[in-house]
Amino acid sequence: MRDSYREQLDDILTDLVAMSQMVSTAVREATNALLEADIHSAEQVISGDDKIDDLQADIEARAFSLLARQAPVAGELRTVVATLRMVTELERMGDLAAHVAKIARLRYPEHAVPDAMRPNFVRMADVAEKMVIAAGQTLNDRNIQNAQELQARDEEMDDLRKSQFRVLLGDDWNYGVEAAVDVALLGRYYERIADHAASMARRIIYVVTGQFPAHEVWPQP
Repeated sequence: MRDSYREQLDDILTDLVAMSQMVSTAVREATNALLEADIHSAEQVISGDDKIDDLQADIEARAFSLLARQAPVAGELRTVVATLRMVTELERMGDLAAHVAKIARLRYPEHAVPDAMRPNFVRMADVAEKMVIAAGQTLNDRNIQNAQELQARDEEMDDLRKSQFRVLLGDDWNYGVEAAVDVALLGRYYERIADHAASMARRIIYVVTGQFPAHEVWPQP
């Protein structure tokens, strides 16, 4: 019975890693839609969000079933509880990628990102996508050092976000209110993706060590 239980738990974790790969793909395609005004990529991300939601529901149901039927303790209990939180983090990242794609679709055939902000968003998107990939790899490998390094990337994202505001509030902004709103929203979406990825890394540290990192902060939706 316990062997079967552990196999089920391993299967859940495998699907969680697969879900992280789906999300990283969604972030990459949403960025392509945004920066290249690619309506096909935008539609793919938006329609594909349902698959991410369905996988979240499936993982949650199986995790709750394990809690109810097997009453796990110690490290296994930490793993199941962390899984329930991480699957929500991933679902939110998928939603945020879809939000990016929806703005790209709304402004098509024009670009939602002004030329002056393009380098910032290229870097911001790269950091976000790599953080999602790293979070999935960290979950798969249980590598604490990699999990800790995600915090530095999250700080870079925060710096990129601050630089956006400096441009938006500068006297030489001449792209209008609509573009300013788009940039503010898009920057927020990428920032939140990074925050959720960093939060996943902290939960993995908890699973492995039994302790949350110092100054744990729960991300907002």
